[in-house]
Amino acid sequence: MICGVRKNKKDKFCYFGIFKYNFPMLTLLGTFLSALLLSFLSIPSIIRVAELKHLYDEPGERKSHDQKVPTLGGIAIFAAFGISLNFWADFSKLPEIQYILCATLLMFFTGLKDDIVHLVAYKKFIIQIIAASILIIAGDVRLTSFYGLFGIREISFLSSYFLSLVTIVGVTNSFNLIDGINTLAAGLGILITSVFGGWFFLHGFLEYAVIAFSLTGALSGFLYYNWTPAKVFMGDTGSLILGIVCSVLAIKFIEINRINSFVSSGPAVAIGIMMVPLFDTLRVMTIRILNKRSPFSPDKNHLHHVLLKRGMSHIQVSLVLVTINIAFILFAFNSGIVGGGKLMTLLLTMAIIIFYGFQKIKIKRPTLPEEVFYKN
Repeated sequence: MICGVRKNKKDKFCYFGIFKYNFPMLTLLGTFLSALLLSFLSIPSIIRVAELKHLYDEPGERKSHDQKVPTLGGIAIFAAFGISLNFWADFSKLPEIQYILCATLLMFFTGLKDDIVHLVAYKKFIIQIIAASILIIAGDVRLTSFYGLFGIREISFLSSYFLSLVTIVGVTNSFNLIDGINTLAAGLGILITSVFGGWFFLHGFLEYAVIAFSLTGALSGFLYYNWTPAKVFMGDTGSLILGIVCSVLAIKFIEINRINSFVSSGPAVAIGIMMVPLFDTLRVMTIRILNKRSPFSPDKNHLHHVLLKRGMSHIQVSLVLVTINIAFILFAFNSGIVGGGKLMTLLLTMAIIIFYGFQKIKIKRPTLPEEVFYKN
């Protein structure tokens, strides 16, 4: 941004910034469109490089595809998100943004290595802890209260650190785990980041809205190529970036509501906004523990696997889960004066009932031509 100062300090201006401050809606539109175009235009080149270098996601027992598919879509997502954010965000108004970018960069290289040469799970977990610690300690992106849960409000910095660490690592992994079929992670990501971004914009937090819509645009450009039959996957590179950015947006949403009380219960509403990936992670890990297995061991018990087994296609599964997440968002925002603990209990109960019902349904349908490619 090119800035100048007139003789009168009150007349300080920025040639580009004057547009931003006077037209915030156009700023968000520019943020979204620039990220979308960067992502959309860069993916064909990434696909060609992946094909030349044989960088594919190989078919396997746990995979829902039976042909090789490039896995480097996350590179385009990261590049589009980073460039758009750097261009449109005002770093002077959001000092912690450098730490957000630093943590995102760590997730980018972690996911990239895992997509090219498999990364051991515990190493990935350690790097996630490091990235979360940068956000919490250096960026002060943390939860500072129990928000009345169990009658507790104010907590020590150490308690705040561990609560924030669990939140960031948990949310990051929930998006990493939900990325199992075409369009699902991107579709949920677009929904969740646009909801957070829209809320931040409406309540005057433009810089957080820019962060959110930078990722919304990047995911939207990627989604075109991830539609069945998928030309590219986002891989761990994309899902880890999506997860850690959403964890930052969720924590800021909760903290802003702690101070201003725009919604009745910030933590419960934040959970409602991300209900599908969070519930899926909780459900799968609980099943693994009950079966005396490691909660991090791979399997095909995710919600999308369950629905695929019931006869749905990739697109149908994604549309169903995104629609359900929309329903949770609407319910959470319209919960009135319901307390945080009660709202969380209601959300969890609804999720259990809905997804238990899915295990009882069966859908008979012909295999569509574009889906011969997949094991449904």
